[in-house]
Amino acid sequence: MALSSFDRDLLARCLAREHDSWEDFVRRFLGLVVHVVNHSAQARSIRLTNEDREDLVHEVFLAVLRDNFAVLRQFRGESSLATYLTVVARRVVVHELIGRKNPASLGSVPQEVQSTARNGHGDRVQQLQDRDEIERLLEELEGTEAEVVRLYHLEGKSYQEISAAVGMPENSIGPTLSRARQKMRKAGVE
Repeated sequence: MALSSFDRDLLARCLAREHDSWEDFVRRFLGLVVHVVNHSAQARSIRLTNEDREDLVHEVFLAVLRDNFAVLRQFRGESSLATYLTVVARRVVVHELIGRKNPASLGSVPQEVQSTARNGHGDRVQQLQDRDEIERLLEELEGTEAEVVRLYHLEGKSYQEISAAVGMPENSIGPTLSRARQKMRKAGVE
């Protein structure tokens, strides 16, 4: 999905430090960042308190602001701004979750819930985290395959959610992701 004119304008306003542009940016993408925080924690079987969630959202927006909007200045416009920010947010959140000194403060999910979650997708393809790799991968793919990769890697959807969205049997999602990774390797991206 290409960069919309609305997001192009919002990006230009932020980089020019126009009045209220940052507030508009936060208002536009706050829901997306909260979703990434929640999904990233859930994927790692971490239960967040409201304070943890707020801290992680804060860290994502600080990363965007850091070094005079360096993250936004690096955006090439080859995808939607939401897609780009999803990848940026996921990187920040995963880094923060891994770097926490006291994982107990994040409230672990009970063991039986963890094993139930793993049983459904034990062979889940390792998630890609590098924005450039994901963007190049999507350029190599078409149709349903590209949609499956986008939903899984960029939107953090479960196999069940992807199955419902694209009309593909749930047990075909993993093999589709695997084929996509093979195409990426053949293209010399991975």
